[in-house]
Amino acid sequence: MSEIIRKEGFSFGFNPKACEECGGKCCTGESGYIWVTPIEMHKIANFLNIPLEEFKQKFLIKVGYKFSIKEKLLDKNNYACLFFDEKTNKCTIYDVRPTQCRTFPFWDFFKTNINEVKKECPGIIE
Repeated sequence: MSEIIRKEGFSFGFNPKACEECGGKCCTGESGYIWVTPIEMHKIANFLNIPLEEFKQKFLIKVGYKFSIKEKLLDKNNYACLFFDEKTNKCTIYDVRPTQCRTFPFWDFFKTNINEVKKECPGIIE
């Protein structure tokens, strides 16, 4: 049995074992932003073995002064991160994924919106 992860300030726990059969619900769905910091950009570019500028050009969009990973359209109103592999339902940059991905489902928004996170994540334990 997998250990349930709990974080202070959250009324729910998370069972990471659920990721194995989830199908990547946190990587797909409505369009949104997948923020990356400059340090994360360097790590991902190195992981992909491409120059930083090439990585930025191919995989990022600039939103104001920040950068987000581009999305791909899977179906009507259903998008996925460019690094989500639909065949395996896994992240192709998992080891260097952005903090936003690493901290899911423990986002401040979900502290008061548990029903939202329960819809998105089968690993939520109340």
